[in-house]
Amino acid sequence: MTNTEVRDITIERERGVEIEFMDGHRCRFELEELRLGCPCASCRGARDQGRDAWPTNRSPLPLSITDAQLVGAWGLSITWNDGHSTGIYPWDALRRWCDGGRPSYPPDSGLGGIGASPPEG
Repeated sequence: MTNTEVRDITIERERGVEIEFMDGHRCRFELEELRLGCPCASCRGARDQGRDAWPTNRSPLPLSITDAQLVGAWGLSITWNDGHSTGIYPWDALRRWCDGGRPSYPPDSGLGGIGASPPEG
């Protein structure tokens, strides 16, 4: 058993997501921090360029989750009320985020991301 295996997930569509890992550690993520830390290539690209990926001038407020699905044993996919649904939040990244206090994703297809080192060369 690793500290990234999930025991339980609670989705509160208007408030946030709570994850209990198999080691008993609980992590709570507010909606805004999850949306701002979306791991999809588009949101990561915007952040890498110093732009905000959310909210946009067309973003409905308040923010809410319209759907959430497990992606195998690997992570969580969230559909937001602004229609955005391409980010998959891996369990290991959510645990690192919880333990470290900020999102941290490994590089994605060489495009970089939060916490990634700049490309060499």
